[in-house]
Amino acid sequence: MTTHETLKKYFGYDTFRNGQQELVDAILAGRDTLGIMPTGAGKSICFQIPALMSSGVTIVVSPLISLMKDQVNALTQLGVAAAYINSSLTERQIDKALQNASNGLYKLIYIAPERLLTAEFLFFAQNAEISMLTVDEAHCISQWGQDFRPSYAKIPEFVENLPKRPLLSAFTATATPRVRSDIVNLLALNEPTVLVAGFDRPNLYFEVKRPKDKLAALSSFLEHRKEHSGIVYCSTRAAVEDVCEHLKLSGYNASRYHAGLSDKERHENQDDFLYDRVQIMVATNAFGMGIDKSNVSFVAHYNMPKDIESYYQEAGRAGRDGEPADCLLLYSGKDVRTNLWLIENSKDVEYSDKETEAALKERERKRLREITSYCKTNDCLRGCILRYFGETASENCENCGNCNADFELTDITVDAKKILSCVVRMKERYGSNMLIDTLRGSKNAKLLRFGLDKLSTYGISEKSESQLRDIINFLILSDYLSKTDGEYPVIRLGVRANEVLRDGAVVTMKLNHEEHATKAQAKKQTVLKNVDSQLLSQLRELRLAIANEQNVPAFVVFHDSTLIDMCMKTPVTRDELLDVSGVGQVKLERYGERFLGVIAEFVGKNGAGEGDLGTPKTFDGSTIEPSAEAVTVTMVADILNCALLESGYTKTTGQRINEWLVSQGYMENIEINGKNHRSPTEEGLNLGISTEECVIRGENVSVNKYNQDAQRLIFVHALGILGVK
Repeated sequence: MTTHETLKKYFGYDTFRNGQQELVDAILAGRDTLGIMPTGAGKSICFQIPALMSSGVTIVVSPLISLMKDQVNALTQLGVAAAYINSSLTERQIDKALQNASNGLYKLIYIAPERLLTAEFLFFAQNAEISMLTVDEAHCISQWGQDFRPSYAKIPEFVENLPKRPLLSAFTATATPRVRSDIVNLLALNEPTVLVAGFDRPNLYFEVKRPKDKLAALSSFLEHRKEHSGIVYCSTRAAVEDVCEHLKLSGYNASRYHAGLSDKERHENQDDFLYDRVQIMVATNAFGMGIDKSNVSFVAHYNMPKDIESYYQEAGRAGRDGEPADCLLLYSGKDVRTNLWLIENSKDVEYSDKETEAALKERERKRLREITSYCKTNDCLRGCILRYFGETASENCENCGNCNADFELTDITVDAKKILSCVVRMKERYGSNMLIDTLRGSKNAKLLRFGLDKLSTYGISEKSESQLRDIINFLILSDYLSKTDGEYPVIRLGVRANEVLRDGAVVTMKLNHEEHATKAQAKKQTVLKNVDSQLLSQLRELRLAIANEQNVPAFVVFHDSTLIDMCMKTPVTRDELLDVSGVGQVKLERYGERFLGVIAEFVGKNGAGEGDLGTPKTFDGSTIEPSAEAVTVTMVADILNCALLESGYTKTTGQRINEWLVSQGYMENIEINGKNHRSPTEEGLNLGISTEECVIRGENVSVNKYNQDAQRLIFVHALGILGVK
């Protein structure tokens, strides 16, 4: 089989995502590889497909039990023989797994790094045909990564003990250039193919809030999400307990996860979340690495994480199914102090020497300053993240809290001069609270005791406390001011201070007037509005029943996105079901008839069967909302079919739409290199049909796109396209 045939048969997808094909091809060509791909980009497929297409066994080193369990469950559902070896198994179970592996039963074996050099596993590995060793979460091998694990240092020793060096591949979601270099050098990758896929996750909506009452802000965020699956991250065990208790008392179906719980309770709570028995998991960062749960629709950070790498990895656990998802971060100054304490007092990291410890802790403090800047900026949040990872970004992504806020560019030169002058007169000895109190003329006893009321800058600002704090944060981010580290940070002049104080520079800042509502939820509701909720509910009930029978999480059977696509396409034959994204040959054989039965029964009752229009309702295509962007004919058909099915009519297809456009003179059939193509006529071009050149599966192809005017014409003439008079 080809790579695309393997992808379709086992995983149900017609095309690879960005970067997957290149990594798969490199591995199959016998080259070591390093793939840096954001959470949800499909890293596992990059090594699973070569594993399925190779003769031997692939060993996957993975850091967490939950990750191994999810991956093996998912592979088993796809008809792939796989196993895991970790501390959750008894010695008898491990012996049985190794015996099966020795008999060639498995294509993939997941193992914890601590077990690589055990006598039993090493004996198996030295006598097996190992086609590839894959290192997942490869950043764990670097002391400069955010999740350094000394056990990963055993991987090179394991490879040296093998009679023949296997092909090596490594994957991670987040890695700075220094960490990437560490991975290559420490694993001794041989002239590897290194692919850094774009870090952008367009379906994620980022937002930062700085509320006075975090519990109230979290409750407001969750108000319309009681039925949605999500994670709330807290920085301490105490915060997890408080937030979880608050959510339960507020009627939310929530559970908790942190290192202070027993192993039994942690595993039970994690399974409850994975199997959708609870909707919200409140947890420390001990939860989540490798949690392959596709239907997480939001991740809220109750506290600011320690760095942008950790934040992006944790936030990236939302929207793995590609659906719109929300990522909210609630910030307060206390978060900075908590993280500084954790940096200085962490017992989770082992340092090789004092010099390395000092260097790494300074690196962690720098990372903390960077994510603090992220929380305080008024610039595009997505752009901040992408630039951190070395990518270019637009100034406005139109899908984050800052880009969708009602900002106005305002001249703050006078306020900046007042603040900088006050810092000078305070001799750069005080923090932001004392600075604000002095500017506003506070009668604070401490301020009076220090004689700050005698300064010429005392009481010269009419701004509110929150306005001054925002301006000070902006001046720090722009290097007009600086802020020291430590438990009691001090505000000092920045390297650009003289541009204002001496050179008369003008300072402008975005000021927020009104925040718009979160977009991701609105986008998701728009998608679901075009799906019959009754059919979707029935398909979910069937999925849950099958999941309970198989004792696996529901998303392992089918992702939500697959069920939604079933609702959009309403397949009635096996071939049509194979056209649904996420349905491969194995799952078609395993579950196809049951899902087709539910769909057929629904279509029969609702009068939408092929050739039987039932008693259609009044249909008005002019009321259908077209896509704002030019889209392919397949997307036009999907939008149209939602309205047709709601009105009791049968679906149409992109081919039927194109045939109608040809009949009306908007398109024409032409032959290029012996193949038939449809191309817009002059009349079609005037209508709004365009042709774009793009690369699909390595080939240059022409794709027709339809703008709003072209879409409206199709919608208005929908019944004519169907042949209904």
